[in-house]
Amino acid sequence: MNISVSGASYIQLFGFLNISQTTVSSFIVTVILCVAGVLLGRNLKKRPGKAQVLVEKGVMMIHNMVIDTMGAHNASWAPFIATIFLSSICGSYIGLTGFLRSTTADLACVLTWSLMVSVIIWYQNIKRNGFLGWLKGFTEPIVVMTPMNIVSEIAQPFAMALRHFGNVAGGGVITTILYTALSLASTALLKAISGTVVIPLILMAVGIALFVWGRRTKKAVRWIFGLAFGLIGLCGAVQFIPFVNELFHGIPILAYGIPAVFSVYFDVFSGFVQALVFTLLTMVYISGACPPPEEQENENGNS
Repeated sequence: MNISVSGASYIQLFGFLNISQTTVSSFIVTVILCVAGVLLGRNLKKRPGKAQVLVEKGVMMIHNMVIDTMGAHNASWAPFIATIFLSSICGSYIGLTGFLRSTTADLACVLTWSLMVSVIIWYQNIKRNGFLGWLKGFTEPIVVMTPMNIVSEIAQPFAMALRHFGNVAGGGVITTILYTALSLASTALLKAISGTVVIPLILMAVGIALFVWGRRTKKAVRWIFGLAFGLIGLCGAVQFIPFVNELFHGIPILAYGIPAVFSVYFDVFSGFVQALVFTLLTMVYISGACPPPEEQENENGNS
């Protein structure tokens, strides 16, 4: 995963046109969502198939979440909220391809989303209270609080963006450090067991015994360790075969599998959680600027 605060990673087109990797990934995510929306939204039937049932459940989940969080009067915001959520989660997952960059790993991308939400909030407040009424809100409850209110209003989009970016970027950094450490450990381990062919053969024998024992007793831990010992022993043994050693030389055996387990949390689970948190914050902030009609009438009456 490439991580950048400034979005300085570029792809050069036609020899003179520089396009950031985040822009390319964002465009691909947009195309994927548009194509998926067209394909999943056409040929709807009264007796839905499995795909239509899943799509309808997903739409209803987002619709109900918007109503529960923002109120029934804000149900029209459901498409926008769904767009924010899907753009965030797909933008995080696109980095799992290995050659495309996660859009959420670029502060410029998530900051743009946050600023867009803030502009919507400001617009709704101005629409509800008028421009002068919106400015008056910065002086409440007392005039002394005006600087703090202004700072809070400006800090809100940056806080949303940094929360999202920080968690995604932190997960990518930890995964990269882990992969590097395991690669170095792989080199050291292979050097340690390459002194004599006896050690790799012993590791293979222990691995086979643990694997067979684990399968017979149905203990996953035993056969997993057996598989690990067997593979390490095999990699050590092939070093004594000249042409095979040249083919597999330098492969970080310990770096395969273990980083993938951590990636399930840092990239998959954390990406989903951060998309959900960003979406919930968006709903809370927008709903604050779009109160129920009766509250608006009371505010207008009091003013």
